[in-house]
Amino acid sequence: MSSSDSQSVTSDQPERMKHPLQDEWSFWLLLGDKQNWEDNLVELSNFNTVEDYWCLYHHMKVPSELRLGQDYMIFKKGIQPMWEDPQNKKGGRWLIMLDRLTNAQMDAIWADTVLILIGATLMCTDDISGVVVNVRDKNKISVWMKTNDPESVLEVGRKLRKQFKIPYKFNYYKHNTGKAMYSM
Repeated sequence: MSSSDSQSVTSDQPERMKHPLQDEWSFWLLLGDKQNWEDNLVELSNFNTVEDYWCLYHHMKVPSELRLGQDYMIFKKGIQPMWEDPQNKKGGRWLIMLDRLTNAQMDAIWADTVLILIGATLMCTDDISGVVVNVRDKNKISVWMKTNDPESVLEVGRKLRKQFKIPYKFNYYKHNTGKAMYSM
């Protein structure tokens, strides 16, 4: 081995270590400007490390900067952000209405919710599909679950309620129903 070979192995540049997440995630945008809902859905990027998430976060608009009718969605890789996806069919969502919050509060709750999910800090992480923020006249954030199992659903609801000290009810809905199964 020559001295030049040894220099290339012991480079002075520090190796950048990335911190892997438990799951790989996909970042989606719903454009809200086409007739067909699926034609509005755009997969923006995928990430599986803390550093890659923060890189995306710092280059994306915050939810309050999106146009009315647009959504951000972050779902586990391989799960489409729609009720019809096989991994979502038997589940539902915790829905948090944010209609009386400022834009800054909405952006903060979105960021916190995403960090809770991708950081796998909830007990039932395998039962969670993703998170959606709907930018509307009455903004909403929802945490999507793969199951309607009461133990998992209520555990996630309690964690969300504890995390966000906002004076609104959190309601859990099975997909394709308008009636709340649980409220907190």
